[in-house]
Amino acid sequence: VAGADVYEIKRERFNIKAKNYYKEKGEKVRVKVYEDYRDLLSRTDIDAVVIGAPDHWHARMAIDACEAGKDIYLEKPLTFTIKEGQELVKAVKKNNVVLAVGSQQRSDPNFQHAVNLALSGKLGTIDKVHVYLGNVDPHPKPYTLYAEPIPAGLTWDKWIGPGPKLHFNNELNPPIWLDPNQDEQFWGGWRWYKETGGGLMTDWGAHMMDIAQWGLGLDDSGPVKVIPRGYKGAEYLTYLYANGVELTHQQFHGGTQGVKFWGSNAWVEVARGYFNASDPSLFAAKSDDSDVPYEGRAPHHENFIDCIRSRKQPAAPVEIGHKTCVSCTLGNIAAELGRPVEWDPEKEVFLNDAEASKYLHREYQNGYKL
Repeated sequence: VAGADVYEIKRERFNIKAKNYYKEKGEKVRVKVYEDYRDLLSRTDIDAVVIGAPDHWHARMAIDACEAGKDIYLEKPLTFTIKEGQELVKAVKKNNVVLAVGSQQRSDPNFQHAVNLALSGKLGTIDKVHVYLGNVDPHPKPYTLYAEPIPAGLTWDKWIGPGPKLHFNNELNPPIWLDPNQDEQFWGGWRWYKETGGGLMTDWGAHMMDIAQWGLGLDDSGPVKVIPRGYKGAEYLTYLYANGVELTHQQFHGGTQGVKFWGSNAWVEVARGYFNASDPSLFAAKSDDSDVPYEGRAPHHENFIDCIRSRKQPAAPVEIGHKTCVSCTLGNIAAELGRPVEWDPEKEVFLNDAEASKYLHREYQNGYKL
């Protein structure tokens, strides 16, 4: 019934798509658009929202939605900083709202099967895991794009919001057209820069690290030490867990983003539309051959709607989304420092490391508060 965006042409696109949808259904529904998402949240007739903004806006928008009593489907990664995640977990509990994270691999039969094999003991004792995120160096880079004119209708200062002031470049907010109609031709590049995203480490790590920790039975925990690639000759970014498991960021199956569990009896590897194992008896999952884009497959979204009605925990609740996001962010912090960091996953603090602790949050700017 409503959409919000700081870019006028995107508001127009939403309006057109929503109205055409209802026209095809033969329904009369009043659709409204807003520049400021808070105007949408102020409506008492709205029960739930979907937040698909850039990462640096996730926490502020989601906390505002919690305080407005709205249930939330929040795209991954959960938040931009660890401190934001901690505050968002508190806000969800305080306001008794449902928050589902867009970690749709949790609803994928392939990934569920691989995780069940790992948790059931059928692989034996798991002592190592490989996770690959699509590039040998998954970390974000500094923002070095050249300045371009701000498009008409884009309120750039509201796009920046609580983040640092940056000059505009189309890579951050890909252009679209309405006549003739053409949607974005590439993913928003804010993902790749330290000022606005976490690189592949959080963009794909929010999916694959999520599966890895799920399969290790560590949904409510995390690593105790993270060693960056290159430190004293370390070949891979390495995560160490209290139970002795070593997780490394390295390729398998030709460099596909995915997860490989190594057990004392067998191994399994899983990616989107792919499953393989060392023993044929472990094959049970079937790939989803649907033509629907992966982000739009039904079960994960249906689960969110079901939980709005039942008030049960969704497949990917805020607590798990937070723990996954923490692990991803720890990888970026270790890489930024160029040395290992030690972490207490229960207290969520660095161990005797004042320098690393400075990276728990980036203070909001431009008058915004967490």
